[in-house]
Amino acid sequence: MPKFAANLSMMFNELPFLERFDAAAAQGFKAVEFLFPYEHPAELLAQKLRANGLQQVLFNTAPGDADAGEWGLAALPGREQDARAEIDRALAYAIALNCPSVHVMAGVVPPGEDRQRYREAFIGNVRYAADTFAKRGVKVLLEALSPQVKPNYLFSSQYQAAELVAAIGRPNVFMQFDFFHAQLVDGNISGLIHQLAGRYAHIQIASVPGRHEPDDGELNYPWLFGQLDAVGYQGWIGCEYRPRGDTAAGLDWLRPYLSLSRSPGCGG
Repeated sequence: MPKFAANLSMMFNELPFLERFDAAAAQGFKAVEFLFPYEHPAELLAQKLRANGLQQVLFNTAPGDADAGEWGLAALPGREQDARAEIDRALAYAIALNCPSVHVMAGVVPPGEDRQRYREAFIGNVRYAADTFAKRGVKVLLEALSPQVKPNYLFSSQYQAAELVAAIGRPNVFMQFDFFHAQLVDGNISGLIHQLAGRYAHIQIASVPGRHEPDDGELNYPWLFGQLDAVGYQGWIGCEYRPRGDTAAGLDWLRPYLSLSRSPGCGG
């Protein structure tokens, strides 16, 4: 059965960031993810996790200068030193937070630039990340971002993400399969679940097109969760959505799964 992680960058925004750990635990979550940890000391975040019995399951490498349009450094030719410094910093946080996976952000390709150069830079930097992370048992994840959300990102399709994983050729590199982005670009989510099984190690969910709770819109999430069970997916599902209102008030969709996870003989 599915197991869910609260995305603290998007959920519980009624509260300051450090209070969201408490709120997630109070609602029954056993795991959390977020975009970036770097504004806070790693030990402080580790204390919040321990105090609430939470597992950190994912965060991203730093985006670079987001105000200037950057959204990742690993694909930027000539920025290898910066990208690898951020990869090293992410690994230090992953070790401190006992986090099994880090999403290495690629970056935006400016119009008119040679995308192949950016792809080659990305492959080289992800291989560096994979080899460095493997020494500590940490996975590297790659996520395709839809043009509607991040125009000109290096890759937008799940098929492109799968091709990159194959080209990088490291056993600890996997896809980060975000159903919201995938539906906007590829569609056929249930087909992708089966076609790409074994190549994704983390999933994220939201309604489409609103990116709200996964209880409305054009995706049938109970059906999709059943498909994940059918292919034997054992990873976490990150709730990366913007609540329509108060976060806790919008969690009715989650209650049946929490009840199942607490039933005798059922995994959580």
